[in-house]
Amino acid sequence: MSLAPRAVLVHRTTEYEELVARHGTHGQAAFFLRSRGGDIEEVAERHRRSRRSMAEVTAAIPLTWRQTQVERADLDRFLFAPEDVVVVVGQDGLVANVAKYLTGQPVLGVDTDPGRNPGVLVRHRPGDMAGLLPAVLSRGTGADELTMVEAVADDTQRLVALNEIYLGAPGHQTVRYRLGLDDDRGAVEAQASSGVLVGTGTGASGWLRSVWQERGGTLPLPRPTDDRLLWFVREAWPSPVTGTTLVAGELAVGSGLRLTVESERLVAFGDGMERDALQLTWGQTVRVGVCDQRLRLAG
Repeated sequence: MSLAPRAVLVHRTTEYEELVARHGTHGQAAFFLRSRGGDIEEVAERHRRSRRSMAEVTAAIPLTWRQTQVERADLDRFLFAPEDVVVVVGQDGLVANVAKYLTGQPVLGVDTDPGRNPGVLVRHRPGDMAGLLPAVLSRGTGADELTMVEAVADDTQRLVALNEIYLGAPGHQTVRYRLGLDDDRGAVEAQASSGVLVGTGTGASGWLRSVWQERGGTLPLPRPTDDRLLWFVREAWPSPVTGTTLVAGELAVGSGLRLTVESERLVAFGDGMERDALQLTWGQTVRVGVCDQRLRLAG
């Protein structure tokens, strides 16, 4: 007998909850913000909207389904199952945070603060869930298969991200490494820079886009479903022993960017999650390319 579907509601601690946890009481948090020109009522109202959205989405889950909730900080310890339907309640970035832990489960993004969030990945309102949740498991239900980026180190460490992977020194200081492409017949360039950014079409609405604009926007940005990545070296430094020739490009399926560490420590992290990073040191090589895994974003 097959298991009933399980709705997994992914959320994150609100700014209001973080403030109260830090300062102890609502009053102390209000004083802290007021002394810095802020207003706790604005923060508290966003908190209330978030909690109302969670309650509305919870009420829309079919009675025959199982359900659970997971906070963003616990995602790396949560075990997703094949029969899960993942409902992300919050900002666009929360969808990216959960994407790396999934293996084909459908995802519904619920915007708790329309007008404040871009709504690129959280496309729905809480009131849509009563109709969307039962339909999401039906065959033929529309879902975008979003491209992801993958980094694999020579010691089998692996990292997957929806928006982008950053490779560089902790704290974004200068790091030294050797950079090359799979299809460049072994040619590599020694570099010193503030890191390398490799991003997807989904990431082209965020950090990757800002770097792309700074470079003049000459490379065409990929769409979220394109099997194509863009990469940029940040602030490459020319010297007698380091070059600035390989500073931007694109990667198709099957091609990769290879980086060999020539520093004491280099990290690779995805989608801004610095605490969940690959740790690399002298002589290690990491390859970055298009990931076989996709994010199924419903609706």
